[in-house]
Amino acid sequence: MKSLRYFFLAVDTSFIVYWLITALQIIPVQYLYNDYRNEILVNWNWSFFPLDIAVSSTGFCSIYLHQKGNNKWKVFALISLILTSVSGLQAISYWALAKDFDPTWWLPNLFLLAYPLFFIPKFMKEL
Repeated sequence: MKSLRYFFLAVDTSFIVYWLITALQIIPVQYLYNDYRNEILVNWNWSFFPLDIAVSSTGFCSIYLHQKGNNKWKVFALISLILTSVSGLQAISYWALAKDFDPTWWLPNLFLLAYPLFFIPKFMKEL
C-alpha cells in the first residue's frame, strides 16, 4: 500500500477535480475534446462519471480501511484498480475508433489503463 496509496490519492483526487471542473465548465476550450459541443460526445463524456466516481470511492475507501487495519482494504483496492484500468481502456478504445490521436487525451488515459496492471497481479496472488 506504500506506493499504491500515492497513486490512489493522485488518481482519485484528479477524477473528482476533473468532474468538478467539467461540471463548472472551467476547462479552456482549446483543451476540450474534439467536437465537444456535440451532444452525443458530451453524453459519452458524462457516461464516465459513475465509473470514475466508483474508482475514487473505492480507492479512498481502501486507504481508509488500510489506515484502520481492516484487511478488506485489499478488496476495495483491487476493485479500484480494475475500474481504473477499465476507465482508461474505454476512453482509449473510443479515441482509437474515432481515429483521434490527441496526446492530451491519450496519455492520461493510457496511464489509467496501464498503472493498475502493475499492482493487480499482487492482489490476485493474495486472493
